[in-house]
Amino acid sequence: MYTLYIGNKNYSSWSLRPWVLMKTAGIPFREERITLYQAQSPQRLLAVSPAGKVPCLHDDATVIWDSLAIVEYLAERHAGIWPTDATARAWARSASAEMHSGFARLRDEFGMNLRIAIHKQPSAQVAAEIARIVALWNEGRSRFGRGGDFLCGAFSAVDAFWCPVAFRFRSYGVAPEGAPGDYLRALLALPAMREWSESGARETERIPGLDPFEPQAQQQ
Repeated sequence: MYTLYIGNKNYSSWSLRPWVLMKTAGIPFREERITLYQAQSPQRLLAVSPAGKVPCLHDDATVIWDSLAIVEYLAERHAGIWPTDATARAWARSASAEMHSGFARLRDEFGMNLRIAIHKQPSAQVAAEIARIVALWNEGRSRFGRGGDFLCGAFSAVDAFWCPVAFRFRSYGVAPEGAPGDYLRALLALPAMREWSESGARETERIPGLDPFEPQAQQQ
């Protein structure tokens, strides 16, 4: 059985991606949570992840780190990870890679924190990134979304990459209209997303800089 190492559910957006994908796809795995930003955290992370970061997937002796690499590893072994249509699959991979490597200002200003529920005015740079996200969501739904509630119809890896954004939008009061708004609600309604959110709400750790009114810390 796979073992997926993740960070705090309240904060670790990168951990959420493979977790929600595996849960929704029905791929069995054992979850191991490593609390971030504690004195012992670097040692614990390096013991399971060559990069010293989460998520990290263990498949017996095979170790895969980084959420995009984990998704591709799973796609080689399980059906339905990416859309079956070649054009939709190419678009989905491109949209996932853009999320994976971009939107730095959104990550900085609208960090994932499931405890937050505020309306925050985005900076001009974040507003531009939000507009790009909404345009991507609208494109996916209009081009490939027939037959389901997600970007390419049925839930797939591309949707897992946008799940942390859905939590960010919920936390900071970003409410797209039309098809992107429907898509946001579909992500938040996923049983796996609800399970993650409920587990995160039960966590007692508070990390300086990732909760309101506390000094800024580097995010995991």
